Amino acid sequence: MRVLVADDAVLFRRLLADVLASFPGVEVVGSAANGKIALQKVQELKPDLLTLDIEMPEMDGLAVLEALAHKGERAVEVIVLSAVSARASNLTMRALEKGAFDFVTKPEAANPEQARRALAAELAPRIRAVAHRLEVRAILNGGYLRGGQGPPTPHIASEPAPADRSLDEIARRMQRLSNPAKPEMVLIGVSTGGPSALAQLLPSIPQDIGVPILVVQHMPPVFTRSLADSLAAKCAVQVREAAHREFVEPNTAYIAPGGWQMRLEAGPENRPRIEITDDPPENNCRPAVDYLFRSAASHFPGRAMAVILTGMGNDGTLGLRLLKRHGCFVIAQDEASCVVYGMPKAAVDAGVTDVVLPLAAIAGRIVTTVRGGRG
Repeated sequence: MRVLVADDAVLFRRLLADVLASFPGVEVVGSAANGKIALQKVQELKPDLLTLDIEMPEMDGLAVLEALAHKGERAVEVIVLSAVSARASNLTMRALEKGAFDFVTKPEAANPEQARRALAAELAPRIRAVAHRLEVRAILNGGYLRGGQGPPTPHIASEPAPADRSLDEIARRMQRLSNPAKPEMVLIGVSTGGPSALAQLLPSIPQDIGVPILVVQHMPPVFTRSLADSLAAKCAVQVREAAHREFVEPNTAYIAPGGWQMRLEAGPENRPRIEITDDPPENNCRPAVDYLFRSAASHFPGRAMAVILTGMGNDGTLGLRLLKRHGCFVIAQDEASCVVYGMPKAAVDAGVTDVVLPLAAIAGRIVTTVRGGRG
């Protein structure tokens, strides 16, 4: 994987280049101190990946993304590097909507070695995800990656199917048929590629959907507020970052705040109420999809439907197992429309999904299901 580093801070450019070069199969082919130079080097060096500082002189990260789209250059994946601030988070949300693959926050460590470790931990799974995406693209284009000796051998981790899997599936389907109740809430779990996916999905939900929507998007603090504000400007339903102990209302989407866990509990008269906690991360995530799904299964069995969207890892699958015991209808995003087919694949492989749909079709199925039809 050929990588170009763009950042206006020389020390951070060096640190980032060193971290990237430490990953197997990664070659740092150049660096740039501003957006204009970055664009020139993209054309000259043809990198597979561009790490892009969102705030730079001459031409910022957003302008670079717009120029790349306008020029129609060969696809280059972009990982945005962002400071942790309200302004930077707003710019990062816009960058993700313009096609950036994902983002990483710049470390605020006490010394260079801590910063190096923090940056490596954040970049490693994203580099693997980009590499997989490049492999898939190369195969679809009839070739292989530069220097490759042949097609990659995918490693697919799936649990062995139990002997009674078919009986369990029949039992679940019979339970759903015997329980015609419409879902009273929609639960959504998403990670890498999520801001762009949510920006397509949620604006297609009608204002009178009649149920609350609860979203867990893997993101650090500050960024979820910017995500909620960005979505609120596009959607017919209300969208906001969730607050501790607020009762959920229909026609409103609640975004789990970054750096915290979000769960549902039963308030007075069994009304669903949001709890924001500092419980430990699950699946290395806080907020975690499993944490929300598990609470809905525990406190509101049979009253939710769930959607699992693009993202790395398998967060959400265990929570879906619990939801399915009570007949929850589950939609998974299909591989072709995912930025990373990780979380949906894990759910599909585990047998806890009802339908697999392209992103463009999911909003319609949500509306149909909430209004009483699953077919």
